[in-house]
Amino acid sequence: MSKGFGTTELLNAYRRGVFPMADSRDDPNLFLIDPDERATLPLDAFHIPKRLRRTVKQMPYRVSVDECFSRVIEGCAQPTEGRNTTWINSAIVNLYSSLHRKGFAHSIECWEGKALVGGLYGVSLGAVFFGESMFSTRRDASKIALVHLVSRLIAGGYLMLDAQFHNPHLDQFGLQRIDRKSFKFALAEALKHHGEFYSPDAPVTGTGVVQRIVQMS
Repeated sequence: MSKGFGTTELLNAYRRGVFPMADSRDDPNLFLIDPDERATLPLDAFHIPKRLRRTVKQMPYRVSVDECFSRVIEGCAQPTEGRNTTWINSAIVNLYSSLHRKGFAHSIECWEGKALVGGLYGVSLGAVFFGESMFSTRRDASKIALVHLVSRLIAGGYLMLDAQFHNPHLDQFGLQRIDRKSFKFALAEALKHHGEFYSPDAPVTGTGVVQRIVQMS
């Protein structure tokens, strides 16, 4: 379905509660996913484990926003230990890079010196952020990116953070499972509102990021 599938169709898919994937990195085609069960990270009850909370405050990496979106996608597409291939193909990279240029997709990056060591990306619509993927080549880099994302979403008035599928690595943050019907109802309500990804109230220091989340939980 990748032929003729552009950014307008992609955004409409998200509004319906479905999202695209590919069978593999080398597969040029895309297909839409509409899972029976979805997973969300509650912004009003997001949990930061104690050790990670200390790490975020220590600011071991420089954290940036939308500084190198396409590189983050490429980082997410790379094989890792225990994962020989990914679903992120060239069509995904091109589509989401185009969404980013239009202001609908964003990335959070973690840097060690000049090296990109972790990050995540996703799509922003209404008051919903649809998390797509994350990667890390240094300890806690992707987790720190997630904590910064959540703090930014809270500051910007977002109502939902979609994590798509259940992932045991996200359970520590309070991941919740929700059936398809309930998810689409909550999605429709959240899309009626506006979240400001570049809110001037978004904290940038490690301590400020943690405090923003703790105040909401």
